Amino acid sequence: MSNKISLTRYLVEQQRVHGRIPPELRLLIEVVARACKRIAINVNKGALGDVLGSADIENVQGEVQKKLDVIANEVLIEANEWGGHLAAMASEEMEGIYVVPNRFPQGEYLLMFDPLDGSSNIDVNVSIGTIFSVLKKTGPHPGVSEQDFMQAGNQQAAAGYCVYGPQTTLVLTVGDGVAMFTLDREQGSWVLTQDQIRIPEDTKEFAINMSNMRHWDTPVKRYIDECLQGKEGPRGKDFNMRWIASMVADVHRILSRGGVFMYPWDKREPEKPGKLRLMYEANPMAWLVEQAGGAATDGRQRILDIQPTKLHQRVSVMLGSKNEVERITSYHSEL
Repeated sequence: MSNKISLTRYLVEQQRVHGRIPPELRLLIEVVARACKRIAINVNKGALGDVLGSADIENVQGEVQKKLDVIANEVLIEANEWGGHLAAMASEEMEGIYVVPNRFPQGEYLLMFDPLDGSSNIDVNVSIGTIFSVLKKTGPHPGVSEQDFMQAGNQQAAAGYCVYGPQTTLVLTVGDGVAMFTLDREQGSWVLTQDQIRIPEDTKEFAINMSNMRHWDTPVKRYIDECLQGKEGPRGKDFNMRWIASMVADVHRILSRGGVFMYPWDKREPEKPGKLRLMYEANPMAWLVEQAGGAATDGRQRILDIQPTKLHQRVSVMLGSKNEVERITSYHSEL
């Protein structure tokens, strides 16, 4: 028991010993972690808590929200608005930004989140999660606007996710590698269970929704076809396919044992560069993967270098084991 490191102790050491994070950021991360505990409680209640099923309303993306989507969004806002660390928040579930009300002190950070990733899995008891990203408000101007959020992912101050599965796990980076914390439900505390996570550079696993194959672009078809040919094909090895349909769960598997995750552009909506949201999903996951030695691109460029122009901007995503991501990206560059 005595050698267990709590999330608070980990963050204090990042602040005091390594000088990596200021105290305001440490407190903000702790608040987000507490909010994730509250969401985990709601998720674990399931049907007993009347939280399953549709809320019969649509979000800004035109997607029907689940009850837990709405609950998780409210939990994150209520937990973070009063602490004095934030200037504003943005959520995948809200059309515009949420500026901290005047009755509370304003801080210098901006919080973005996907309150409940993997909504299609809520009602079938499959792992889902919360993804978050923290930026620092730039410039001395008073107030806050959407423009303050238009920062490339390489400017993130912290990023992470919480996955609600057999264990409730928080994965975090503040730019000093990736740490994993498991929720001790008896004690109610986050305990460090793995530090400096590394993703193997090579893999035999890929994650993609194969039902969309007919809509893919040529480089993605080529990559998957080579994987499917196995030992007899140009890759010279057999691959396994994995697809959970919760990005947070698929990325968690990659951080745990390697692999590559793809959600590419396809021809069904050619005007959209991809399905996943740059600010709420791709940027935080890309930074986590890079901090663990992996790579993340949109097929052509590093995701963290993309300059956002819209709050709900979409993007193609290829991330995971470095050598596989570089191969997929090279196929796109050959077009």
